[in-house]
Amino acid sequence: MTYRDGTSERRAVVVGGGLAGVTAALRLADAGVRVTLLENRPRLGGLAFSFRRGELTVDNGQHVYLRCCTAYRWFLDRVGGAGLAPLQPRLDVPVLDAAHPRGPRLGRLRRTALPVPLHLAASLAGYPHLSLTERAAVGRAAFALKGLDPADPALDGVDFASWLRRHGQSPRAVEALWDLVGVATLNATAPNASLALAAMVFKTGLLSDPGAADIGWARVPLGELHDTLARKALDTAGVRTELRTRAGEITRADDGRWNVTAGCGRLTADTVVLAVPQREAHALLPEGALDDPDRLLAIGTAPILNVHVVYDRPVLRRPFFAALGSPVQWVFDRTGASGLAADGPGGHPADGAGGRGAGQYLALSQSAAEDEIDTPVAVLRERYLPELGRLLPAARAAKVRDFFVTRERTATFAPAPGVGRLRPEARTNAPGLLLAGSWTATGWPATMEGAVRSGLNAAGAALADLGRRQEHPLEEAA
Repeated sequence: MTYRDGTSERRAVVVGGGLAGVTAALRLADAGVRVTLLENRPRLGGLAFSFRRGELTVDNGQHVYLRCCTAYRWFLDRVGGAGLAPLQPRLDVPVLDAAHPRGPRLGRLRRTALPVPLHLAASLAGYPHLSLTERAAVGRAAFALKGLDPADPALDGVDFASWLRRHGQSPRAVEALWDLVGVATLNATAPNASLALAAMVFKTGLLSDPGAADIGWARVPLGELHDTLARKALDTAGVRTELRTRAGEITRADDGRWNVTAGCGRLTADTVVLAVPQREAHALLPEGALDDPDRLLAIGTAPILNVHVVYDRPVLRRPFFAALGSPVQWVFDRTGASGLAADGPGGHPADGAGGRGAGQYLALSQSAAEDEIDTPVAVLRERYLPELGRLLPAARAAKVRDFFVTRERTATFAPAPGVGRLRPEARTNAPGLLLAGSWTATGWPATMEGAVRSGLNAAGAALADLGRRQEHPLEEAA
């Protein structure tokens, strides 16, 4: 086939069907490239997926995004799922301190419509989990943080905890504010997090725009967004999707194109995007593609543990909350999304007489879970059920219908100090061979936003090399 501009048809192979790979495939296809997407699993979505457990449709873990996550919001729009994962009208995070001397005490982190940084001033001034002195110190640290440049290489080698100590942050302030946000977004506590990545998270999410940190999450199973709707969008765009298909050797042909061996046969392409985890990418890279390919192996990984509890009655009347003074970190109501019961008035589980429809399903998201990722289910049950009873009085009288755990041992790359120098750009030394994945040099931590951005970066570089320059979708949106 020849296009009107005289160029021949271009072909691409994308290896990996997570958010990065799906994004790259869609952008390439939208530009007129004929794309084949290879995914080893029987589904799309990577590590943000759903599965069936009896009557439930379960997400492997709770995933959220923020209003500042413009790339992931583009992805939702592109696959037709924006209405299924709405954002809060305004940031509002209930924070429950379980260790307060007079019993669990509720505070809130919420914003107003005032400009930055006044949008959080009232919330910080009334935040009950910090003393007046600590609140004032937090304000000064936030002002200093706003002056940092996350792209400064010097910040990459500094740990966030050291910077917080130098700026007068008490251990309580770190626990009740900085780690409350940082652990959930970075998947690491402050001592184990790069200052560059921490500065990026806090500057972008809390100090860039009043609404930047408004939280969004899927009101349907993630598989509906990242698999069902994504597959439909790929099909409509003309992408050939091969599931249960592992890519093998990737070699350069004599004519400069690429040959990819796979279960579906040998594929020839003008460009190849490796959108797989760093160790898989290392194994697939042809010789010379990176100056130091072993640096990919030096990018560590960090686990996330998810605890799932199904009660016989409603025990939580909020969509989510965060906890302090407890091993519990974040708790989400997944009742309606799982199919357990229809929502009642106000979006809460419908009340009933104790039948199946009166239950509630809670998901606990436990980030930076190195100490618990291999803990037996029975031990986790003994640890977390009493904690939920301490945090939620209604849970003490409720019967537990089901308790199970999902574990992602390599959920994210570890955002440790120095990781920035290890993360590669999308382009390699081999023309036409690109890298994608949240572990690449996006400037973001390992989030859905980072994954989508990496796919956009790789597709943009590939299209430029093919002579098909297109405006970046995020620039178009702006």
